[in-house]
Amino acid sequence: MALPQPLRPSLSLAELELIASNEFIYIRPSISMEETHFINGYIQALVPPKQAKVPLWFALNLKSKRKCRILPPDWLNIGIGHRHSSLAQPNNSSALEYLEKKVAEETQEQNFSKLPFRYAETSKILLDAAPDDLEDPDRIRTLLKQLREARQAKSREGLKSLDHLELSLQNLSSSEINEIRPVFVRSMSILAGLTKEKPREDQFE
Repeated sequence: MALPQPLRPSLSLAELELIASNEFIYIRPSISMEETHFINGYIQALVPPKQAKVPLWFALNLKSKRKCRILPPDWLNIGIGHRHSSLAQPNNSSALEYLEKKVAEETQEQNFSKLPFRYAETSKILLDAAPDDLEDPDRIRTLLKQLREARQAKSREGLKSLDHLELSLQNLSSSEINEIRPVFVRSMSILAGLTKEKPREDQFE
């Protein structure tokens, strides 16, 4: 949903990806490392070939040095039965089955289907930085594109029914909220102003 520059006071895609890089994900390290503490948390000790749960930014750093294999969340992992991350879905469907199901839901149902809050940013990061850790990344990209387009169409329809009281669009993701925020804030401001200026009927009685 491309917007003109004056209507883009929200975060950029790079900023959204930076925020998403703090999500935790599982890796299979090829190096050993002691537990490391930071101001806002710590990274557990790495003991190959044991899986480790680390921030996505750290996983990408190791991946760029070929020192780990990223274990993607279930909704991006064709292998069945993996429980790799907090983003994992509570079922045994493969990634393609899960995404195909979500595309069908988006095109057949009026409401937004429930997805991981930062699914768009996380999937883009992993597809760009670790496609070799995903099975059939091209097909996953296609399904994610179809999912995005279907959800964008719903967002546009939701904005058409905007009133000065609320906009009820449940299960929006981080990137989708970021996209409609400029239009929503400006429209709500205009609608609120028009409502305030509308003369009361009893003024003319």
